[in-house]
Amino acid sequence: MSVADLARNSPNAERLLLRLEVEEFLAHEAALLDDRQFRDWLNLLADDLEYWMPVRTNRPKGDEENEFAKVGEGAFFDETKHHMEERIRKLETPYSWAEDPPSRTRHINTNIRILSQPRSNEVEVACNFILYRGRLANHQDIWVGKRIDGLRRTEDGWKIWKRHIFIDQVSLLAKNLSVFF
Repeated sequence: MSVADLARNSPNAERLLLRLEVEEFLAHEAALLDDRQFRDWLNLLADDLEYWMPVRTNRPKGDEENEFAKVGEGAFFDETKHHMEERIRKLETPYSWAEDPPSRTRHINTNIRILSQPRSNEVEVACNFILYRGRLANHQDIWVGKRIDGLRRTEDGWKIWKRHIFIDQVSLLAKNLSVFF
């Protein structure tokens, strides 16, 4: 019996099939980034993209709700699709010194769960991630955290309209943030 057959016989069949579809999309997206297919990845972004990674600070016990900067405060990324287009355009020039030679990345997404379905064609998805980057002969960076993604089903497939990235590190030791989360 196939997974689809099992899903059809489950009382939560639609939710299970949706989750599998979302997991497949996120795996495809990670492969595009790891294979440096940035133009193809750009096509997965909605025109109204909200790409945000707030700064994290250490807080005393009881003040954990203020660990992350709020929208409009300090952020490593607070970008739109236009910003992503510009970043990719720069990567395609000889003037992208932070990525020459190019980084080698591996995006690992796990604990994928659907949080909500605000509209019939949208889902809000949470996942944990590890992003490994190898660069030059011995430079390595690892970022770990949680993402909240907003995905929208369109005629062309899923599009990312929101990506909020919450890293576990307070101090980033990387020399740059030229990779895409």
